[in-house]
Amino acid sequence: MDRIARTIATEINARPDQVGAAVKLLDEGATVPFVARYRKEATGGLDDTQLRTLSERLTYLRELDARRTTILNSIKDQGKLTDDLAKSIALADTKAQLEDIYLPYKPKRRTKAMIARENGLEPLANAILADRSVDPDTLAQSYLSEAVPTSKDALNGARDIVTERLTENATLLGELRSFMQREALLTSKVIDGKQQDGAKFSDYFDHSELWAKTPSHRALAMLRASKEGIVTLDIAPDPETGAARAEAIVASHLLTRTDSTADTWLRKVAGWTWRVKLSLTMMVDLMADLRSRAQDEAISVFSRNLKDLLFSAPAGARPTLGLDPGIRTGVKAAVVDATGKVVATETIYPFQPKNDLRGAQATILRLIAQHGIELVAIGNGTASRETEKLVGDTLRDLPKTVTPPTKVVVSEAGASVYSASELAAREFPDLDVSLRGAVSIARRLQDPLAELVKIEPKSIGVGQYQHDVDQYKLSQSLASVIEDVVNAVGVDLNTASAPLLSHVSGLGPGLAESIVLHRDMNGAFQSRAELLKVARLGPRAFEQCAGFLRIRDGAEPLDASSVHPEAYSVARRVVAACGLDIRQILGDEGALKGLRAEQFVNDSFGLPTVQDIFSELEKPGRDPRPHFKTASFADGVEEISDLKPGMTLEGTVTNVAAFGAFVDIGVHQDGLVHISQLADRFVKDPHDVVKTGQVVKVRVVEVDAPRKRIGLTMRKDGGIETRQKRVQSSDQSRQSHTKQKETQRAKNGNNAQQGALADALKSAFKKQ
Repeated sequence: MDRIARTIATEINARPDQVGAAVKLLDEGATVPFVARYRKEATGGLDDTQLRTLSERLTYLRELDARRTTILNSIKDQGKLTDDLAKSIALADTKAQLEDIYLPYKPKRRTKAMIARENGLEPLANAILADRSVDPDTLAQSYLSEAVPTSKDALNGARDIVTERLTENATLLGELRSFMQREALLTSKVIDGKQQDGAKFSDYFDHSELWAKTPSHRALAMLRASKEGIVTLDIAPDPETGAARAEAIVASHLLTRTDSTADTWLRKVAGWTWRVKLSLTMMVDLMADLRSRAQDEAISVFSRNLKDLLFSAPAGARPTLGLDPGIRTGVKAAVVDATGKVVATETIYPFQPKNDLRGAQATILRLIAQHGIELVAIGNGTASRETEKLVGDTLRDLPKTVTPPTKVVVSEAGASVYSASELAAREFPDLDVSLRGAVSIARRLQDPLAELVKIEPKSIGVGQYQHDVDQYKLSQSLASVIEDVVNAVGVDLNTASAPLLSHVSGLGPGLAESIVLHRDMNGAFQSRAELLKVARLGPRAFEQCAGFLRIRDGAEPLDASSVHPEAYSVARRVVAACGLDIRQILGDEGALKGLRAEQFVNDSFGLPTVQDIFSELEKPGRDPRPHFKTASFADGVEEISDLKPGMTLEGTVTNVAAFGAFVDIGVHQDGLVHISQLADRFVKDPHDVVKTGQVVKVRVVEVDAPRKRIGLTMRKDGGIETRQKRVQSSDQSRQSHTKQKETQRAKNGNNAQQGALADALKSAFKKQ
């Protein structure tokens, strides 16, 4: 455990004692949000990001140690464990290194080398390696038998033995892996006859790039194309120079130094070993590494996008009309009150075939008047802009004495999945499936977090290639994101749904349902302490969850803050020092002036906790989410055909990928701001500039209506400089591509260039 603590401490920039304390808490069942928020003294202030990394690495390193023990015991049982071997096993810091060391001792099926040994050929292999002055063919004459009739058979057997030793040489495997990771090329070739079926993968019909520099979205695209039988993939060094260098690395482990006949033979063995055995081993290993690396990055991108989306600003507890647009089937309308309760539903038919425009407008006006609607949430699917125009025209008919509600276009990603879910059926048993979507759209405007947690994260649509990655790892990562966001924001104990409560630290689906049931049977909770009356919710769960649950206007004012009940005594000492009532202090940033946090530190609560209490008393239950802001789509810009280069528009970021950001500008097709167009500076990671759900101003650069592609820019020069460079780059790239094709043919199809910036939009949209 000490070694694991030291390793993790180095990786997360912490001390081993901090890691040890965090591991102890996590092993005892504490959650990451609880440890990050309420055990700062114990961990030295490790934040949730460090703790998530710690938790993941702890699992990996414990699995590594378990495997280390298994390997040591296996080799010991074989009677082959030496001090040097034990030391090598102890020093291995990755699973790959461990397996390389274990390879010679791993039980295996009968091999050609085993057969050669059974035929008495191991002394021949040793003799060739020991004496380079003797011709191997001459040595082989002494090892002929009924099973080995010719010297060629004998030398082939010796070759099999030497080859097996090379393929089980941990040092050699490590050197080759490092060489391949630096210099190997990832190459994809279209399978003859698959050009039409795989048109969407045309960028990879004849593609080659360094394995080490292949970004995750391209790697996943090629892996998908390979899985669908469109292209073949290979990972190998440059056939002209790299292959020879790989063979030289293998040969160096045979100590070839002269031009003797024996060395010549051994060099051939080294070349044969590389071509027939090790090149395939390296290709399989690097392909697995590529898949793992690409999946990890894709999961990271998805997680970051989901976190940004869940942290989207809530419009607040205001009566809302939700509209789920549709043409033939009508626009579904649902009114929810300030608490999210459904109070009315309707279906209107303003579009073809009924064209009941007047009836639709009358219904909207009636709903606004009857329920005091302050917000109108419009789903961004089919007929979204037409519905938005309908609402805009209708609001102009309101009396001047009535404040018109704010209309907002809301992403409806996942709404249909939720509508048909078992959860929605339990929540709205008497409501038609189609109307449930309108309810979800209205509620996700009021509080995106509370509504989005009801939807399977993979259905929200803020990831890339989410169906191609390890589904277990993806689910674990997304669950961690939801847990972190829910607990960072806090949950109203008396209004939260069971799905939202289930993500609170220390709770889960079972306890969340118990809390809701208790609330339904006994009324609203008056204090956090009443949680202990909930069936199956014991002291341990209470300790984990209490600080993240809020009770507004309850018997205990501190229950509305994130101060943990265990620290109420400290908070009351602070209040007493002010000489005021606690309700006078809460929210008054000047009330604590003159007090120092150090005054209230004791043996149980250190300075970090007291400082957090000060912050909470000044701003109780503060919401870390930003203030609500909505994008205003331009009038008259409703279809892609309405767009013209040079237009400046406002939109909402719907997805952030490694190559740029997609922005909804209200024309049913998201536009792409390529990474090179995000800012007037070099951008390494699009997340450094934009976040999912962010409102941004963009300028239209390119419009390709037939292929539904929109190129946007956020640069101050409006992309003019880039367009000029693109023309030059396009000319240069065509010339370069022609030269490269000639070189490529000479090199048997090696090392095709990636194309110029002019191809970036085309590639990116195919990868969306």
